[in-house]
Order: sequence, then structure tokens, then C-alpha cells
Amino acid sequence: MALLVAALIGVFFIGWSGSPVHKTLRQGLDLQGGLEVVLQAQPPRGHVLTPDDITRSVDIMRNRIDRLGVSEPVVTKQGKDQIVIELPAVHNINQAASIIGETAQLELYDLETSLVPPSVSASQTPITTTSLFDLLTSVQSGQKGLPSQYYLFNSRTKKPVAGPTETLTQLKRDPIVKALKPLKPKQAQRKTSAATPLKTTKGFPTGYEVLTVPSKRVVITCEAKTSVVCPGLNANPAPGVTYYYLFKHDLDSPNPVPQMTGSDLKLKGTQQDFDPTSGQPIVTMQFKSHGNKIFHEITREEAIRGQTLGTPQHFAIVLDNQLRSWPQIEYQKYPDGIDPSNGGAEITGMGSLTEAKNLALVLQTGALPVKFVTIERTDVSATLGKDSLRQARDAAIGGLVVVAIFLLLLYRFLGLVAVIGLGIYCAFMYGAILLFGVTLTLPGFAGLILTIGVAADANVVVFERIKEEARAGRSVRAAVATGYAKGFHTIIDANVVTSITALVLFAVATAEVKGFALMLLIGTVVSLITAVAATRAMLGLLSGFRWFDNPRFMGAAGAQRGRWMQIDFMRRRYLWFAVSGLVVVISAVSLAARGLNLGIDFRGGVQISFTTPAPTSLTKVRAQAADIGRKDAVVQGKGKVAGSDSYKTFQIRLKKLQPAEQAKLTTDLTDRLNAQKLGVKNVSSSFGRQIARSAIVAIIFSLFLIVLYAWIRFDLKFAVPVIVAMLHDVLITVGVYSLTGREVTSATVAAVLTVLGYSIYDTIIIFDRIRENVPIMRRSPFAVIANVSLWETIRRSLATTFITLLPVAALLFFGGATLKDFAFALIVGIASGAYSSIFIAAPLLTIWKEREPEFARRREVPLDGIEGRKVLRQAELAAAAEPTPETPMDVVEDAVEALTDGDEDAKRERRRQRRKSRPHGRAR
Repeated sequence: MALLVAALIGVFFIGWSGSPVHKTLRQGLDLQGGLEVVLQAQPPRGHVLTPDDITRSVDIMRNRIDRLGVSEPVVTKQGKDQIVIELPAVHNINQAASIIGETAQLELYDLETSLVPPSVSASQTPITTTSLFDLLTSVQSGQKGLPSQYYLFNSRTKKPVAGPTETLTQLKRDPIVKALKPLKPKQAQRKTSAATPLKTTKGFPTGYEVLTVPSKRVVITCEAKTSVVCPGLNANPAPGVTYYYLFKHDLDSPNPVPQMTGSDLKLKGTQQDFDPTSGQPIVTMQFKSHGNKIFHEITREEAIRGQTLGTPQHFAIVLDNQLRSWPQIEYQKYPDGIDPSNGGAEITGMGSLTEAKNLALVLQTGALPVKFVTIERTDVSATLGKDSLRQARDAAIGGLVVVAIFLLLLYRFLGLVAVIGLGIYCAFMYGAILLFGVTLTLPGFAGLILTIGVAADANVVVFERIKEEARAGRSVRAAVATGYAKGFHTIIDANVVTSITALVLFAVATAEVKGFALMLLIGTVVSLITAVAATRAMLGLLSGFRWFDNPRFMGAAGAQRGRWMQIDFMRRRYLWFAVSGLVVVISAVSLAARGLNLGIDFRGGVQISFTTPAPTSLTKVRAQAADIGRKDAVVQGKGKVAGSDSYKTFQIRLKKLQPAEQAKLTTDLTDRLNAQKLGVKNVSSSFGRQIARSAIVAIIFSLFLIVLYAWIRFDLKFAVPVIVAMLHDVLITVGVYSLTGREVTSATVAAVLTVLGYSIYDTIIIFDRIRENVPIMRRSPFAVIANVSLWETIRRSLATTFITLLPVAALLFFGGATLKDFAFALIVGIASGAYSSIFIAAPLLTIWKEREPEFARRREVPLDGIEGRKVLRQAELAAAAEPTPETPMDVVEDAVEALTDGDEDAKRERRRQRRKSRPHGRAR
């Protein structure tokens, strides 16, 4: 109990914002909005993709994303050839997607000749400025031609608000600009002076001014986090300060600027190395044949200038308009420049090995090691994320409330203990999510809600066992101890198969479903701890009170209710087989005739969903797709119809959409129809096939592992009915999707895999009792043993099934589209699993076991009416007389006692009292 209290205190400090160990909850893209992109490597012919290619590409992508200013971006490897990029709460999704998709711009400038005023003096000395506003203000007059870039500034703070963009129209459409509100002028400090007016560019809110970059010019930045030194500074760059320079940029000129690009470099020869003479870190560069000539010419001109001016000249290495390094040319050592055709060129004078490695990475960024293509892209607007979070929260609260009410009605005082245990479970789950830094996603929320049922199931298994022991004549204290001891292995078995499913899901599923699998796995482990430790500790504490020793407190007084369920299941087994066979045949025929309504996750394509504040006609929505030349778009209205064809919720489907077309379509929908809660999913057909293959592999591997576990825990004859029951449940679940025409998504696959675990959950409970009854009922036929085992566990099976369905039903009623998809498949699968455990798995096991010589010679016993109740009562008394098994919790308690108390006599007395609390026979 002390450990439990200490753990709860720890959770409090982790969650309390004022605590020094506080951790914040991380939300996924689908809950806060953002962009997720899955990239797949496509190596050229003859090139074997290596892990180093992917690792280097991840580093390059991460460096590129850093310039977006996105908080906590996630760039991870997926499989052998894929990279997953997650950008939460990104403001301009289309801009972010274009930056991820474009090739890195590596440029090499002749520094002194490429700088233009005010960033260079008359003597060609670089001049830096820390204000982009001041830099651009000084070049606004006398501009010729179209500006190369546009920035929007706050006139009061002189800080950039948006940009750079290539056109003024793009700047106006920026979501950041659209959200701006006019600034109010400051009040004059003196009565005689007027307030200073704010400069405003026409077409923008008051107080915001547009400044442009002149034609054939570009702004280059330098920062401490990306460069050790910056031109024009006499000291190292200050952390957190950005330095700005204006460069020439004219690639169409006979003498282009920048003079070289990353395409002139050879990747294989460009790397970090060590000087063989001094052992100092260096960076080697090798160029293509054309690059060798250009580099020699540039360095020759710099050497001549250096001799004339008596000052070393430099070439600047710029990546994506960020200056990374500007090594000097030693004109005295290389009066004719550097000819890299014989062995390449070297950059020496590195301050550290880290600086050398970073510079080598920059040079290698000019071109990614291999080509990458976008195979999936998901855009979630901030409003859609907030709406999804609200729906998930309501579903979680609803699920918790209905489970708590059910426990209180069914188990009375024990139910109250279980509800407190659920509260402890919720606290532990929150602490685990914070402690392990789990990112909570929408599928993860579904897993979290589902584990509420898992946590309650463990209590149901134990409480039903406690009630059985109390009815057999034990005291409440003895019934609690014995119920936990005898139910322990059943709980372990049931939770292991659920964990196996979650692990397989996490291993082979896509990133979207991994959140569900991880939450299901964590929830299963935490629920096991709370059921075995927390509720047991509370009941152990309460059992010491005399008022607690009353079976009525837990609804165990009198005979067991529901005698109508005690029918001869085994004698009617062929009836059950016929019913299941009919349903399976209908499912198979539907699958053959109608197939499945495969969603975008499997077929590939583009799906855009959004809402409008007022009913909008389908014709207007189709017109937006037609404006980008996509008259083939399938536009559907959802929800309540207004008029002939007007809706508030829409879905647009296309086979393919280019990034530029997608950007225009989403912008037009927002501008013209006032589209809200915008969500876009773009999946290639190859990625859809990958998801389908992963689903098949996951199902087969889950079947194998679950059967293997059942074989080890029981024997092979127990494992075969498990296989049949699981295939039965999967086929029926998939068949229902075919019959109803519901869309099959990656969420459906996760739900079907979860059904595999729950299908065996009830089967394990029944098989565990059959295994326990076989040595007790030594003279009974196997059909009688199976029937009695079903009678003893059917209430528990139905209760666990119902209590699992309650939070899933909350998902169906309160959740959004993704959560409803999970819920529908789970409801069908869990209901089918409960049926197959009783009517398929147990009868099949009976047919097989009855052929064994040991059971074949036993005489059949009638089980109808009084005779059946008599057999059941004898079995219950025989089970109550069995010794109470020792559990790992007893070992833990003995170990704790050994550490906390050195009195051997006192320890022996406590053990003697504990054994008395779980006697082998009937209690006094």
C-alpha cells in the first residue's frame, strides 16, 4: 500500500506544472494540426540502398526543417527505405510541404564580389546588420524590375511577420497574414505632440509594411547555430542573433552568381577527413570535370585580388540561403589558385571535429544520396485537430463513466473498489504517457479508451472468482485471497495475448496505427499492475475490518443467479456450428460478390475533407475542382442535406493531385467557400499496397504467436480450436464490412488485429477453467467438464465482453470519423469473439478430447434440470477444497517483509496468519 501511495505521489509531481520534474503532454498532428509526410527512397539503377544513405538523408531533412521554425519536428526512419516527417502546428502547410519536397540549394559564392551595398564597403570588406528591416529599407528606392522576394513587417517592432514569398499575392494568402488584426497607434506622450502614424502597405492590415528584395538579389543569413564565424564580425556570432547580408543572385548572366552550386560537387569525394601531417580535422572536396575548371578560375581570381589588395579573399558556402562557412584562399601559397583536378581541394583550419563534420554534411546536402518520392501526405488544420481532441476527450470520459456505473451495479462494494482502481489506473496511465514521452494521437486515444475496458476486465475476472469462493462458504477475507490467487494466471494469460497483438501491430503497422498499438500495450501492462496490486492492496486493507466480512457487500449472498444459462451446450454443438456456418457462408459470398470498399489507405489517391459554416451546394464545390482542371473529382456531401444538394460537410476524392494543384485547391476552398476543419490525405498506390501487405503479415504473425502461446500454456489440442475461433471472428468482421459497404481503412486493420486478441481473451478464461476442472472431475466425461466450466465462467465471459463493449460504444457515439471506424470493427469483432469462445472453441475442443482413450470410456451424464445443478455444485465444492496456489505477489510480500522486519518469529507468525486466511477447505 505504501508503494502504491508513493507511485501516486510521483505521478502528481510529474503532472504538476510547478514541479521541477514536470513533463508536458505531447499531442500528435491529428490533435493539434500539422503536416505528416512519408518519403520513400528510389535509388538509381545499379545503386544498392544502404542504411547510411537513409541516416544521412534523415540528417539532411532535419536540417532543412529547422529553418521552418517548427516546434518539436519529428524525422524518423520507417522500415528500410522510408522517412516519416511530422511537423506539428505548422502555420503554412503548403510551404512546409514544398520545402520538404524540394532539393537542397547548395551554392558557392565568390564572397567579396558577390556582396552588394549596404553589405559591402568600398574596399570590399563585408558589412553585417542584425536588422532585416534596416537592410531592406536602405534598398527600397531606385529598384528596377520585379522584386525577387517580398517580406511583411510589423511597422512598430520592425520585426518580420511573414515571408519571403515570390509574389505579393502569395504573401496576402499566407494564413499568418490572414489572421493579422490592425495595430492601434500608440497614444502621444505629450499633449502637444501627435501620435506617430504607422506605415501601412495598401491591401494589408494597419501597421504592417511590405519591403521587397531588389531584382537579382537575395538575402543571406548567418547564425551561431549554423556557422562558427560570420563575415564582418571581429568576434564569434552571438547566440540567438541573426546577421543579414545582401548578395547578387543571377543564374542567367554570362557570369552567373553564385559561381557554383551543389551539382558541381562529387558526393563520394566530399567528406570529413584528417590531415595526414598534422592529424587535424579537414574537409575534402572533389568536383565534377566542369566544376574543376570553374573552381580553379574562381580561386585564381581570388588569389590575384588578394595579392593586389594584400588581404585574403574568400568563397562562401551557402545552404538554403544560410551561410555555413567562408574559407579563405591563401594567395601566397596558391598564387595561381587551386586546381582540384588532381586530388580535389581541402578546407583546413577547422576549429573542431564537430565543425568539420557539420561542414561536410552541408556540402553533401547539395544533393540527397538518393531520390525520394512522397508516398503519403496528411494535412490536418488546427481547427480539425481541436475538434478531434474534443471528440476523443468526450469519448474517453463517456467510456469511463459507463464502465464505472456498470461495476457499481454489478459488484456493489467490490465495484466501488474497482472504480477507485480505475481512477488509480487513469493516474498511472497519465504518468506513463508523460514519463515515456508518448505522443498522444487519435488512434492512440482509441487505444487508451479501449484499455479502460481492459483494466475493468481484470477486476471482473477476480471479482467473479471471489464471489464463487464466498458462495462456497469461505469468509470474505479468505475469498479475496483465494480469488486473487486462483484468478492470477487467468489474468496473465488473457493480458499476454492482448500484448502479443499490440506488439505485432507496433512492429509492422504504419506510423498512424503505431500510436494505437503503443497505447494498447502500455494500458495492458498498467491495467495488470492496478488489478493485481492496487485493488488487491485495498481489499487486503479492508478485509481486516469486521464490518467488511459480509458477502452482501459484493453481491455474493444466496445462490448464483442466471440459472437459465446452464444449458447443455455440448449436446447442442452441431446447432451452434450450423448457425456459425450460415453466417460465415453469407460473409464469404458477400466478399466474393461485392468485395470490400477499400479506402484511400489501400487504393491510393487524394482525399480532402472539410466543413462550411453554411450549407453549400455540391455544384459550387465541384466548380473549385474544375478550376484546377480536375473535373474527374468525386465530390460527396455528408450529414444532413439542406435543399436539393447542399451540405455542411464534404469529401473530395481524386486519383492524383500535384502539390501545386493541391495548394491552389485548398486555398480556393478556404477563400471562396470559407472551408473549415480542412484535412487532406494523399496516398500513393504503392504505399496502399504496402499497407495491405503489412496487414496480411500482421494477421498471420499474430495468429502464429497466439497459437504458439496457447500451445505452450495448454497443449496442441487446445490451440487448434483457438485458430478456428479466431479465423471465424475475422471472417465475420470482414464480412460485415462487405455487407454494409463500410470503408476499410488502416484503422480497420488495427481493429481487426485487436479482435484477434479479444477473440482469444474469453477463450482463455474458459479453457483455463476446463484445465482446472479436468483433475478435479476425474470420472466425468469431457462434455460434462466443458459444460460445467462454461456454467462457471459464462457470467464472467459475458461481463468482460459487455464491459469491453461499453467504452467502445462511447467511441462509436462520441468519436469522430477515425474513432467511429475503430469502434464499429471492434464491436462486431468482440461480439463475435464472445460467441465463438462459447459456441465454437469449447465444442471443438470437446469433440477432439472425447476421442482420447481416457475420456472415451467415461459414461455420459444427463445435465438437464436438477441433475445438472447437482453436478455443478459438486464441482464448485471440489474446486473450493483445492489448495490455494502461491502467486508472485506472495513472493513479493515475503521479500518486502524480509527487508522491513528482522524478527524471524514475527515473520513466521504473519505467514501463518496469511495461510489461515486462504484455507484449503471450507472456512469456519
